[in-house]
Amino acid sequence: MNLKDKYNSLQKILKKLDKVIVAYSGGVDSMFLLKAAAETLGAEKVLACIAEGPSLPQSQYLQAVERAKNIGVEIRTVKPNELGDEKFTANKADRCFRCKSHLYKILADIAREEKFGCVVCGCNFDDKDDFRPGNRAAEVFGVRCPLMEAQLTKDDIRNLSRQKGLPTADIPASPCLASRIAYGLEITEQRLRQVEEAEEVMRGLGMVEFRVRHHDTIARIEVQPKDIDKVMGERLRIVEKLQELGFKYVTIDLQGFRSGSLNEILTEDEKRISR
Repeated sequence: MNLKDKYNSLQKILKKLDKVIVAYSGGVDSMFLLKAAAETLGAEKVLACIAEGPSLPQSQYLQAVERAKNIGVEIRTVKPNELGDEKFTANKADRCFRCKSHLYKILADIAREEKFGCVVCGCNFDDKDDFRPGNRAAEVFGVRCPLMEAQLTKDDIRNLSRQKGLPTADIPASPCLASRIAYGLEITEQRLRQVEEAEEVMRGLGMVEFRVRHHDTIARIEVQPKDIDKVMGERLRIVEKLQELGFKYVTIDLQGFRSGSLNEILTEDEKRISR
């Protein structure tokens, strides 16, 4: 299918659902899905629900809320409290499943009580082949993935977002802060704040696509290879700021930025069990 056909397919899927709750984060995919749902169904038939908590940077939360308001839909904040779940804070390979389960249960309850046709999320066609334990939570709670069903890839979604003038068209992916904490290391509010503030330091230096990975006393910085020299030029400043946040050692990963690098240590069995 070409891009127009895929978008038409998406609209047909949404029309059959009639009235939807969008699991919204303000990222590329959920922003586009929210826009498409509002255009297809009418803003009055769409509710955007965003999770507020320590796993989402506060600046990202506030920006996401404003962008949803600009589309004209109702935006509602929910608070899943995933940190109260020991199976989430244990930070095993199924962490994303545990987190999404808390969110989707809340949204499924709202959908039932307020007579929405369905909860939809922004999983896209590329996510089918990636390690995404959160997809299993969508299956468990009956959450639909219209972008995936319409075979829309990440590139497709960025292209369509540009056509619609969405401010998220070219922003880098930004998974939740918990995804920066090494598996097996307990997820705590303090560690999430360390990651958030460390990444603000890097952002302040002009970094766009990067991660600060939390390995307990070690901060492992991933940037694009072209930015490594720039980071080295700010080495002393970065070390000082991150040590102020509580890290003992500050390192740069010479492999450079790669999405989901913490998954590299997982065995195929661990991935299979967590899918």
